[in-house]
Amino acid sequence: QVQLVESGGGLVQGGGSLRLSCAASGSIFSVNAMGWYRQAPGKQRKLVATITMGGIINYTDSVKGRFTISRDNTKNTVYLQMNNLKPEDTAVYFCYADSASRYWGQGTQVTVSS
Repeated sequence: QVQLVESGGGLVQGGGSLRLSCAASGSIFSVNAMGWYRQAPGKQRKLVATITMGGIINYTDSVKGRFTISRDNTKNTVYLQMNNLKPEDTAVYFCYADSASRYWGQGTQVTVSS
């Protein structure tokens, strides 16, 4: 199995920045993609960004030009750099990893004030 530990959430004003980190351990040799979802209160969890082991990156339209997903294979870590944050970005952000199953991090709260 794969274990994911997230960090980097917090409270920022609109226009501010945060960088989320997701450190993977366990059977990481089996992972073929990682990324981030977010879930606002009372809403369904939605995809934010993905990166495959082949380097293919995708973003949801609402974060294009503001968020950047990246990885550091030497640290088994995926990052989400979030710039120009907006109140509508407020959510719990969850890291995921795909192998034979989908694994989830514990979630980290991002709150953006207006």
